Formats: sequence, structure tokens, C-alpha cells
Amino acid sequence: MIYVDSSVLLAYLQAEDRAPPATFWEGVLVSSRLAEYEVWTRLHNSGAGANMKELAKILLERLALAELSPLVLERALQPFPLPLRTLDALHLATAHYLRLQDPGLTVATYDERMAESAQRLGFEVLRP
Repeated sequence: MIYVDSSVLLAYLQAEDRAPPATFWEGVLVSSRLAEYEVWTRLHNSGAGANMKELAKILLERLALAELSPLVLERALQPFPLPLRTLDALHLATAHYLRLQDPGLTVATYDERMAESAQRLGFEVLRP
């Protein structure tokens, strides 16, 4: 199972050079419900057209979305190996919670600070 950070979702939607290949989306993918809000906020703020919004909808439906449960929020209150922005801390707290169910959980991100924090927490990190 791969935990997908919003940086990966947005890179794909915005067709950035570092975007993951189409085959990446064929695996078992999970993210925080938070990613849904991050993607839609970014798309609305950028004035994205109907085609990109439809692609976002399809992409988000492909993910299993974990809620920000009390256990996730409790973990987010604890320190991380590096200082993180609030949303990144919530993503890593969600990944930590999901790793309790799947010890082989991998984190996919393009955010360098989040990637380094995830590695220090023992996650395998992908930069697809």
C-alpha cells in the first residue's frame, strides 16, 4: 500500500515534469481526507477548467481516503523528526496510523522535508 501525499496528486494533475507515470495509479493507494481538500482548494484557486476538475474527481475516487480520526490527530500533536508545516504533520500522522495496519506502507511525496521526516520515522519513501 502506498500513502500518496497531495504533492504527488497535484504534480500529476498539473502535468509537472516530476509527475508520476500512469502506472503508479494502478497500485493500492491511500491518502488522508485532507488531500481531497488540498487538491480542490488548489484547483479552485488556480482557475482550473472543467477537464482538470473531472480528472481530479477521477483521481481522488481512485484513492482510499483515511479520516482525521482522534488517533491521527493525537499523533499529529507529538513531535516529528524535523519541523513540519501543519498539513504535512497531519499527512505523516495519517501515514503513521495506517502503518499500524500495514507495516509495509510506503510514502509517496515530492516534498523534501516530508520525505526526510518520513524516512527518519522508518518509512520507505517514493518520489514517483
